[in-house]
Amino acid sequence: MTNRPSPATLERSGIAARIPHSGSMCLLDRLDSWDAQQIRCSTGSHRLADNPLRSAGGLLMPCAIEYAAQAMALHGGLLAPPGQAPSAGYLASVRNVQFTQARLDAVEGDLQVQARRLSGDERQVLYEFEVSDAAGRTLAQGRAVVVLNTPLTLESPA
Repeated sequence: MTNRPSPATLERSGIAARIPHSGSMCLLDRLDSWDAQQIRCSTGSHRLADNPLRSAGGLLMPCAIEYAAQAMALHGGLLAPPGQAPSAGYLASVRNVQFTQARLDAVEGDLQVQARRLSGDERQVLYEFEVSDAAGRTLAQGRAVVVLNTPLTLESPA
């Protein structure tokens, strides 16, 4: 692996500068560690009353997928060659997703968000992900396919 000038850790502002989400929609607070195969992040944003994913029923557990997707996006950004913009990526599918409780906002302490790249090429990447509580108990896990370099086509109205 070549040396990268990328940081070993980041705080929220550095994360927001590297993913397509900013402001309150940047859900991750810290990049804790990463290498070519995996990334680990942590956050307390699930407890915020103004979390943009919160509904009238609270922050429901499927929102953990978005936390994992942001970790995957950050991982892709960190892997981009120096001076080159990261590939645009879109979450194409999630599989084998399991949740251990109904609400994410009921979790005390920070969330631990990790994603591990299982395979991939310049068109798509397969990750497995896990979101756990501060004690290491799994809250959500599954696999996700991220499609890369797929331009969005905008159809003009007829």
